[in-house]
Amino acid sequence: MAVAATSTPVLNGLRSPFLSGGKRSQSLLLSSTIGARVRAVSSPRRFIVTAAAPKKSWIPAVKGGGNFIDPEWLDGSLPGDYGFDPLGLGKDPAFLKWYREAELIHGRWAMAAVVGIFVGQAWSGIPWFEAGADPGAIAPFSFGSLLGTQLILMGWVESKRWVDFFNPESQSVEWATPWSRTAENFANATGDQGYPGGKFFDPLSLAGNIQNGVYIPDVEKLERLKLAEIKHARLAMVAMLIFYFEAGQGKTPLGALGL
Repeated sequence: MAVAATSTPVLNGLRSPFLSGGKRSQSLLLSSTIGARVRAVSSPRRFIVTAAAPKKSWIPAVKGGGNFIDPEWLDGSLPGDYGFDPLGLGKDPAFLKWYREAELIHGRWAMAAVVGIFVGQAWSGIPWFEAGADPGAIAPFSFGSLLGTQLILMGWVESKRWVDFFNPESQSVEWATPWSRTAENFANATGDQGYPGGKFFDPLSLAGNIQNGVYIPDVEKLERLKLAEIKHARLAMVAMLIFYFEAGQGKTPLGALGL
């Protein structure tokens, strides 16, 4: 926000932990660069120096406080990163990547489940925790048959996702997706793990555009949708946790709402 012609030593200094670290350093950088002009030594090129926006805290009104509130391994680059990692699970970058994908997958299932629970009970009148075994259900399952089917089908899908996590795009080949005539339908069009995009996974082109039959991701739209999705995913997971406690008492979400 302040325009400064900056020499090479100053630019190298911008990469130091002091200038690129926590919120206190960011505020110092902001106060020291506003209106500052430094004569360039090696090049007359002018650079724009901007101070990064302070990272939001997961505890309201608390801006800092060590690794419990503002862990150093969370730099705000992940969508929805508010510094929440009290157990330090994300200290290892590889584990952090895995936990983020796990959070995303669980959140997507939770969002689908919340909608299904409300719609299913409103349509049939059967509580969601009894729907699978109800004699009047379209396809009644015993607990054993339901568990066995889920282990086989979900086990196959999850094993492929596990392999693809360590070897990206290794599962988007024709032998891995026998129902598709082209592996391009299951290829990662955005380059971001967990966000495949493309004509198959983004048919409405919410995060990209189709140009000459080729899906072109829109980075700005994609980042905005990532943040919206992870917020809704977390809310849905909390909602499912509440639904489980209600089910333990024989209650349903619609019943709790008096509907």
